[in-house]
Amino acid sequence: MPTASKLVAAVAYALLGFLAAQTFVKYLPEGTPLGYFREITAAIGFITGWLVMGKLTRKGYREAINAGLVTALLLVFWALLAFSLYFMIKKSMRMMYDGPMEAVLGVFQLMFDYGKMLLVPDMLGVILVGGIVAGLITEWAGKRWS
Repeated sequence: MPTASKLVAAVAYALLGFLAAQTFVKYLPEGTPLGYFREITAAIGFITGWLVMGKLTRKGYREAINAGLVTALLLVFWALLAFSLYFMIKKSMRMMYDGPMEAVLGVFQLMFDYGKMLLVPDMLGVILVGGIVAGLITEWAGKRWS
């Protein structure tokens, strides 16, 4: 059922996904084609905010901080998984894997490689602080409009 807190959470985490993707772009190798990277990450943030954070409101601001961090980390996980799957499919179309099991393991290797790129202070700051702020805004909206 649509609620104001779900909508606010979806918009807040879509914005967080877009900002995190924008911050991540400077750590990608020079000449990497971006395509719709920012927009897809924002869409993943929208869905994550709606489905996860939107349900976890009206439990207090302390719980909102925790739920905001969990939602931000889930956003990162699903974005890493989605883009790793995409790149695995691109690599498999070029016959860069010997078999299907190697391709499946390649997804996790890509997730690990891109995940290591997230372990820099400004990326961690965007994800963690953004998750906390988005969680607090969602909690405020849940209390205000419920």
